[in-house]
Amino acid sequence: MKRLEKRIPLATPTMHGNEIAYVNEAFEKNWIAPLGFNCDNFEIEMSDYLSKGLDTKYHSLALSSGTAALHLATKLAGLKRGDTVFCTDMTFAATVNPVSYEGGKQVFIDTERDTWNMDPNALELAFKKYPDTKLVVMAHLYGTPGKMDELLEICNRHGAIMIEDAAESLSATYKGRQTGTFGKYNAISFNGNKIITSSGGGMLLTDNEEARKKAFFWATQSRENAPWYQHEETGYNYRMSNVVAGIGRGQLVHIDDHRARKEAIYRRYEKELADLPVKMNPYLDYTKPNFWLSCMLIDKGCKVQFMDVLNKLSELNIETRPIWKPMSLQPVFKGHDLIKVENESVGADIFSRGLCLPSDIKMTEEEQMYVIQAIKECF
Repeated sequence: MKRLEKRIPLATPTMHGNEIAYVNEAFEKNWIAPLGFNCDNFEIEMSDYLSKGLDTKYHSLALSSGTAALHLATKLAGLKRGDTVFCTDMTFAATVNPVSYEGGKQVFIDTERDTWNMDPNALELAFKKYPDTKLVVMAHLYGTPGKMDELLEICNRHGAIMIEDAAESLSATYKGRQTGTFGKYNAISFNGNKIITSSGGGMLLTDNEEARKKAFFWATQSRENAPWYQHEETGYNYRMSNVVAGIGRGQLVHIDDHRARKEAIYRRYEKELADLPVKMNPYLDYTKPNFWLSCMLIDKGCKVQFMDVLNKLSELNIETRPIWKPMSLQPVFKGHDLIKVENESVGADIFSRGLCLPSDIKMTEEEQMYVIQAIKECF
């Protein structure tokens, strides 16, 4: 195949033009600093979107990143230095790094094969080994909801708080309910390659209004209500810019269209690669992923390795990426426990055979068919 001059990216921002109106308003009002009317309205609009159909109202706090949201979530959960925290193993490091910020100790929970998310059976085993653990941090990988009923039942039975990392899964639903509304404190991300973007930034989500107020206090340097700068607790500079929030507001109105276009990309891969010794990233039939990234898993025993495909596509100017390397395999977490059900680590197995495929919603059908043909030639 001939190498493309134009690179086919994994995922990039998709701007529609209406975002600039919110940004211009921030400039016209000279409100380009953190906080402001765009931040306030972005929070309201996101809360309305996530809370639709729920009896409980979810409160949003616009922050500088999804990682900041996860950090504040661990503080709200009462994490103390030396505490054990059960964490998703196969995820991006941002899911688990905030535990380190607060001096906690990650115990990693292996992946299950049905959704590539935290395995409830492994979580149950973890509570038997570490019965005093009171915090669980789970992520919905690649926009696919985990087994929330099972995971929450286990957490509730053991008196543990769940933090839900929905950074990759905004707009995905589990039995009709939005991800990011299951845990006590949750996080979403608007990084540049997410399903909607504000160029950066994230949000903390909680149904507890007082907790939201406390997180706002910490995020604004823990400044006390005094005529001078009074600080009685450690604070952080975590608030979102009013300009950035304007981009997010303009993006939010397109979220359902973005999700539909992501699914169309997944379905085309699913159909066209059906005859190859590969499978697409799985999901439960009572969930609706947001299909943030379409991924393929090469069958066990196949002579073709994921790096063979990655290198071939790279030569053709097509961007791909390995599956998230499990945290238990990362040098920074050497010596941390991994709780698994199978003899082998499921996360390590998926990592050794998986590949993220171009999932940019601006990719044309012709460009995707070029990617598909390139994959086929590898086999």
